[in-house]
Amino acid sequence: MKEVLFNTHDLALIFTIFICLSFSVFLVTLKKGNKLSNYLLACFLLTQAAIPTDNLINFGEAFRAFALSLSPNLFYTFGLAFWLEVPLLLLYIKSLVNKNYQLKKRDSLLFIPFIFYAAYFTVDWLMIENSIKLDVLKNDTIETTAFIDRTIYFFRECFRFSISVLCFLELQKYQKNIKNEFAELESVDLTWLKFLVIGFLVVHLNSIFVSLGIIMSYEIGILVDHELLGLTANYAILLLITSLIYFSAGNSRIFQGIDDELTAEQHKAPDSFEPEKIQKIESYLLQNKPYLNHLLTLDNLASQLSMGSRNLSSIINRHFGKNFFEFINYYRVEESKRLLLLEENKTVTMLDIMDKAGFNSKATFNTFFKKLVGVTPTQFRKEYWESQNKNSS
Repeated sequence: MKEVLFNTHDLALIFTIFICLSFSVFLVTLKKGNKLSNYLLACFLLTQAAIPTDNLINFGEAFRAFALSLSPNLFYTFGLAFWLEVPLLLLYIKSLVNKNYQLKKRDSLLFIPFIFYAAYFTVDWLMIENSIKLDVLKNDTIETTAFIDRTIYFFRECFRFSISVLCFLELQKYQKNIKNEFAELESVDLTWLKFLVIGFLVVHLNSIFVSLGIIMSYEIGILVDHELLGLTANYAILLLITSLIYFSAGNSRIFQGIDDELTAEQHKAPDSFEPEKIQKIESYLLQNKPYLNHLLTLDNLASQLSMGSRNLSSIINRHFGKNFFEFINYYRVEESKRLLLLEENKTVTMLDIMDKAGFNSKATFNTFFKKLVGVTPTQFRKEYWESQNKNSS
């Protein structure tokens, strides 16, 4: 593996280190955006810089010799970042998709494996004499690694993979509940974050295979090309980190997040509310037509009604029996029906009708219209004017 890593393959690790360190400094000094998200992303990137540093020190011939000349304590120490990487990624995602997210005491549970391993590492490596460390390092190869270390390595990769699964589930939860706060989903772009999470999920699954390959090769005697799997992961991480930095620097509306407490309202039993509030909502929607705004959100509408977002969400979910997405697009369908029945709109394109009714997505327009009316917008207009022509003749 050393012969392969030296030269060309080291560049992937060096580029990863440079990119991560540079962008983490930028995030810490950035005054705009969500500070907690910026700090969590910066910490995550620091772990992404530490992990390839650990690989260079332990497996790169030139870097290994240089590290030995400085201190044997440099060996394996950067590997502590493996235990921090995915918990920080999970917290970063939570801070993105949850509005006003704050770190909680239970979040510290994610770092228990790191604490245990750090204690073990301190006693097993940092506290022993340097002369012993140097003797160990001279004979240290993958082939001579102790079985307990291989077992810890396997457990570590399983831990990283399991937290990656939690990252994916967090995104799924967000996608499921986003309709409580947004009436138009086209601009809520989850693609890049899904790509990132699924990418790390695959990389961590690959790492499990690497750890199993090492055990099979040196404990069981079944040779597995774990070196190729490890190299592939290095390049994949470089791609993922580059993508993360590129997309996270954009202005995706995902950063608005959702309110976790609004989600709970959807599952409560129907309740009675003040008739005045219900009347106020219905009258405002009919008279002012705020749903014509393509980018209308729950917060926007609540502000226009001088109501709290949670109060409005509760009324929509529990009185009207809809989430915000369904509630607003119901009015948009009614508006599009009205427009389709006007004489001057007989030849107007469906895209123009869709736009005038407040829809920003043709797919959403057609799906909702057919669901509520029973036919497509084109069929609806055609059938109406055909019946009008028959009646007039």
